[in-house]
Amino acid sequence: MRVVVGSALIVRAGLRLWSDLPPMNVTIPALLLMGAGILLIVGLWTPIVGTSIALIEIWKMLTIAGDKWVWLLLGTAAAALAMLGPGLWSIDARLFGWKRIEAPPRKTISHSR
Repeated sequence: MRVVVGSALIVRAGLRLWSDLPPMNVTIPALLLMGAGILLIVGLWTPIVGTSIALIEIWKMLTIAGDKWVWLLLGTAAAALAMLGPGLWSIDARLFGWKRIEAPPRKTISHSR
């Protein structure tokens, strides 16, 4: 999921940046999202980057004319990644350890008569 969202961010931002000299209100979010996409793919600072992407995408939806449905999809997926965390194959997991939460064992109720 990180690779798909990160790749989509990089491709969309790259296409925006390599078009005919975009205005600054488009260039700055595109650069931020390209950097965030790279960090998301490698799994570095995933909760912070996911939250940042979601906020930038919301800001774009409110201020820039364009494809709002794609921005909503990317923002929602980034927010979900921020809540899920980095995952097993990420730099965050290597640096800080991967936490796995186990459910407590079920209590058995004996029905003896």
